[in-house]
Amino acid sequence: MGIVATGVRRTFGDVVAVDQIDVTAPSGQVTALVGPNGAGKTTLLLVLATLLVPDAGTVRVAGHDPVTEARAVRATLGWMPDAFGTWESLTCREVLQTVASAFRIGPSAANRRIDELLQLVHLGDLADRPTQVLSRGQKQRLGLARALVHSPSVLLLDEPASGLDPRSRIELRGIVRDLAAGGVAVLVSSHVLAELDEMADRAVIVARGRTVAVQELGAGDRAANGDRPPVLRTWRVRALDDAALLAGLAAQGVEHGPPGREGVDVELPDDAAAAALLAALVRRDVPVVSLHPVGGELEQAYLAVTEDRR
Repeated sequence: MGIVATGVRRTFGDVVAVDQIDVTAPSGQVTALVGPNGAGKTTLLLVLATLLVPDAGTVRVAGHDPVTEARAVRATLGWMPDAFGTWESLTCREVLQTVASAFRIGPSAANRRIDELLQLVHLGDLADRPTQVLSRGQKQRLGLARALVHSPSVLLLDEPASGLDPRSRIELRGIVRDLAAGGVAVLVSSHVLAELDEMADRAVIVARGRTVAVQELGAGDRAANGDRPPVLRTWRVRALDDAALLAGLAAQGVEHGPPGREGVDVELPDDAAAAALLAALVRRDVPVVSLHPVGGELEQAYLAVTEDRR
């Protein structure tokens, strides 16, 4: 069932943090929540996590209302905030044991689950060290393990890759993808759009407290953006002969930027159009060296729909 939030509004005095946001995060998918600072992302996550009560709107997490059924939501929800807070005198294992106890998981099952999670997040060698000695990245990994102790069906991640080294970021993507493949609904907020491009199935783009677009990722021209046309992506094509390349682009009626050291930028609607252009250039004997997107699909969609919301 995942997450369904409709018309959510939350204010803090005169400040409107969330204003009619709509978000859906289906089970079995990774949904990215992206937007500029102050767009209301963390406030929305706190509402979903039962930590804030919305002023208006309807919210369902795994079919439950976070306001009236907070206990049921917490039983199905894994929550990883952007900053890890814990008792620093406790060891990594003790932190997870405390969480397992809170969820009333028996000692035997809890110990098996904790050993599994410590290995998953590569903290097995630090299991019995106090958390005060952990680096920022290690605390983030422990925070992920903490969120997964009770095998939740819905997972909220707020800037999960903050402080992680490159290898840990890659491993995080793998863990999140595996969880989604197992049926978990994952909603992840991050400022690193390139990372989300590789992790997410879809993205909800918010600005000024409102949802401005929903973008399906990995599908080229699929977009649920209201009346907006499909988002054009910038591709860069490079050839050994600029004159032949420009002639080939002109023959295909493709608008392009000026040639540069890295090639020529063109605007195309989807992967199929890029493949067709490449085939046409090759048929004209244009010595094409490369054709690739400039930036990720999510990055370009985000820039397109937030152009007037800087």
